Amino acid sequence: KMSEVENSFRKFAIYGDTSASGNNMTGKNFSKMCKECGVMDGKAVTSTDVDIIFNKVKTKGARTITFAEFQQAMKELCIKRFKGKSPEDALQAVYGLIEGKEPSSVGATKATKVGGVERLTDTSKYTGSHKERFDESGKGKGLAGRQDLTDNSGYVGAYKGAGTYNQ
Repeated sequence: KMSEVENSFRKFAIYGDTSASGNNMTGKNFSKMCKECGVMDGKAVTSTDVDIIFNKVKTKGARTITFAEFQQAMKELCIKRFKGKSPEDALQAVYGLIEGKEPSSVGATKATKVGGVERLTDTSKYTGSHKERFDESGKGKGLAGRQDLTDNSGYVGAYKGAGTYNQ
């Protein structure tokens, strides 16, 4: 029965920390585990309770808890979480919540939907000077589409006989 809980403990212990061995758990991950497994319900057990108990069971000066300290923390939390039950029953109920759980990636970044972008990049809907920047296929013209290219041939703009001087 303990192996399932220990397995979950290890999964949460290494969550978000590539260098973690899985033997020690940080306060952040302990809090995450309690929240996701339903030990922290927001009424009987709050995030403050979880933090206080975490700091109570860890060795002074340490920033992590071992599995043994984790079990001690669970003994204290289960009494708060399941008030009417005996400590043994409450502990089993808490372990029942934790068993087989893995850290879920809540709020992991998802790719944006194409809908809004599609409308903005449709060059056929462009008007005014922006329309000049793309050819019929929608491909950009580059520099030629962004600025009026000057004719440096030496002739005045409206002069009709350009290139006839030598003749």
